[in-house]
Amino acid sequence: MSDPAFVYVIYIRTTPQKLWDALMDPDLRPKFWFGRRSESDWKTGSKHVLYAPDGSVDFQGEVLESDPPRLLRYTFETASPTTTVTYLLEPVQDSVRLTVTHDGFPDNSQQRKGVSNGWPSILSALKSLLETGEPTPQITG
Repeated sequence: MSDPAFVYVIYIRTTPQKLWDALMDPDLRPKFWFGRRSESDWKTGSKHVLYAPDGSVDFQGEVLESDPPRLLRYTFETASPTTTVTYLLEPVQDSVRLTVTHDGFPDNSQQRKGVSNGWPSILSALKSLLETGEPTPQITG
């Protein structure tokens, strides 16, 4: 038995390409991802690393599927069991519906509790950044 997947849907007034570019941009990511910087070419089979603000490796993994600007799926490897993150970008009128699914958690996973707090803050900051030019302050807890 495992904990259910964490699924979060947010609508962002932008284009799929601009949203994709923001998600992949290593210089923009720190503005919406708690100061963390990424390193990857985001192609299927490539490795990716997310660095904490102090330069240490926060998590890493492998890109399982990349279909720009529609779908990205990668492993999320931390001290806990490896999980999987999927971004699905779907145009809806003048916006994009971004669905983030994070799954593969064992029962009573502390990691699932953490991402349940982290993803809404990250994605809200991303939405504000793309729509206004400024991210919202990131809230933890």
